[in-house]
Amino acid sequence: MLSRFMSGSVRNLEREYNCTVRLLDDTEYTCTIQRDAKGQYLFDLICHNLNLLEKDYFGIRYVDPDKQRHWLEFTKSIAKQMKSQPPFTMCLRVKFYPPDPASLKEEITRYLVFLQLKRDLYHGRLLCKTSDAAMLAAYILQAEIGDYDPGKHPEGYSSKFQFFPKHSEKLERRIADIHKTELIGQKPEISERNFLQKAQMLETYGVDPHPCKDVSGNPAFLAFTPFGFVVLQGNKRVHFLKWNEVTKLKFEGKTFHIYANQKEDKKIILTYFAPTPEACKHLWKCGVENQAFYKLEKSSQVRTVSSSNLFFKGSRFRYSGRVAKEVMEQSAKIKREPPEIHRAGLVPSRSCPSITHGPRLSSVPRTRRRAVHISIMEGLESLRDSAHSTPVRSVSHGESFIPRSRSQVADTSEGMAVISDEAYSPSDSVLPTPVAEHSMELAVSRQINGAPCSIEEEKESEASTSMHGERGDFGADSRSAQEGAGGDSALSEVEQVNKFVLSVLRLLLVTIGLLFVLLLLLIILTESDLDIAFLTDIRQTPEFEQFHYEYFCPLRRWFACKLRWVGGLLINK
Repeated sequence: MLSRFMSGSVRNLEREYNCTVRLLDDTEYTCTIQRDAKGQYLFDLICHNLNLLEKDYFGIRYVDPDKQRHWLEFTKSIAKQMKSQPPFTMCLRVKFYPPDPASLKEEITRYLVFLQLKRDLYHGRLLCKTSDAAMLAAYILQAEIGDYDPGKHPEGYSSKFQFFPKHSEKLERRIADIHKTELIGQKPEISERNFLQKAQMLETYGVDPHPCKDVSGNPAFLAFTPFGFVVLQGNKRVHFLKWNEVTKLKFEGKTFHIYANQKEDKKIILTYFAPTPEACKHLWKCGVENQAFYKLEKSSQVRTVSSSNLFFKGSRFRYSGRVAKEVMEQSAKIKREPPEIHRAGLVPSRSCPSITHGPRLSSVPRTRRRAVHISIMEGLESLRDSAHSTPVRSVSHGESFIPRSRSQVADTSEGMAVISDEAYSPSDSVLPTPVAEHSMELAVSRQINGAPCSIEEEKESEASTSMHGERGDFGADSRSAQEGAGGDSALSEVEQVNKFVLSVLRLLLVTIGLLFVLLLLLIILTESDLDIAFLTDIRQTPEFEQFHYEYFCPLRRWFACKLRWVGGLLINK
């Protein structure tokens, strides 16, 4: 009896597993779910826990053992998607950035998007000019600590927070000046809304960067935003394609293609190379989902997308969920009392650590700081010098979901859009694979800048580094592109030859297959006695009878003779 009870308990444990989801405020939600539970079940649990109704903008992200990031698919089993063993650890993140975040219906949704953008700012994904950076940081300061109080906030109080990958004393003073003089009396929800309005005007708003290389081997970051597809190189946005211009997204191995139709029926194809085939597939799936979410009018218009063609076996993927227009229409129907929001306040977080996490850059001796700064600037200059790509065009963000103010600003930009005073180089959390030789350098730079140095955070792909540490992984790619361009080009030539050989082999196999099918059909027509109407009609035509007696019968006799000859040789041996 006891053994039967124990075996039943073991089977129940095998059917269940623990799952931990790190939320945007860095708290953790842990639950036990069935092994066959789908992603939608876990997502609904989290949204219920957060009292979140406008949930279509969010998703659950996880990292596989190879450090490749993925979005959890809600229509599939969680256990089948995870390549690791339970317990599973994942993150709740904004998957589709709202085109106008300040106009979201509920304050809880605006607050979660605010936390995501604050995290993007800290990791270098939301990059902007110094004047905009100071204003954004001041809004964060006002939302988290309230009005300036000389008794509570001594000189240099703004240096206790790290809003960006790296700070300067001049920027910290500017942040404090804005907080002291311009934001007095603003409540947290007002500051957060102002932050959202400011952030949505930036060129890097909604950017979830994917590191790639262009056809010349230069580093680039590809991203999908509410307004279209963007390519960032150096401190510039070198390409922007509106969603209604993008006609097709395709990948083959590590190669990613974007097909688009511009004005006056001008067709273009952009080609980039991802670090790994898995990273390229993730890039393709993100593009398919974003295009469906922002471009389509109804979710019923969503179709299964395939990356394959006649000679290449590709992947098939279908976006599941509502599209942006449906989400906004549904949000307008929400009628309930606003849920209570528990803001993090001064609680230290991984996305905006306080001084309790360790010394900041300002605590390093000035000579050391100057050396670090020079090293950073040299890297930025080298990346900026290498940031050239295919010809750049002038476009505007003329989407139906874009706020009017954003559209007016975008229409004034001609050619390359300068996104910042420095090169776009987000933290190593965007990389699919780690580089072991830089681990010590990254750990030291994290300690210098007060950033967390947790192994779990690196696994969660949310670890933060300084600009010096940021270049640890992707900087190696940029150096290899500059110092070994010949090696990269030779490698790409080998890959192109291999692809050509594979395509020829596939073409040959397809041709042989077609010939074999035709041969079978011919044998059925001539040798079988099947009494089928259309076969009988074909046999009775004069052309077929002539072919049968003048060509097929002699060919059959010749084959039979050869087979008897070969059989005789084998028997005699």
